[in-house]
Amino acid sequence: MTADEKAKAKTEQAEGKIKEAAGRAVGNDRLAAEGQAEKSTGDAREAKEKAKDAFKH
Repeated sequence: MTADEKAKAKTEQAEGKIKEAAGRAVGNDRLAAEGQAEKSTGDAREAKEKAKDAFKH
């Protein structure tokens, strides 16, 4: 996994968690859903990079 892609995935995951928690705290379902989607995007990016690494070796 390249360092840049790994950092991007971790950033997306962290930002998603924050948005989701903030949305739930204030009762904003749209913000919570956006956060969950962003977190999922980060998870998918991380999984893609791990799969690429697995096939390199």
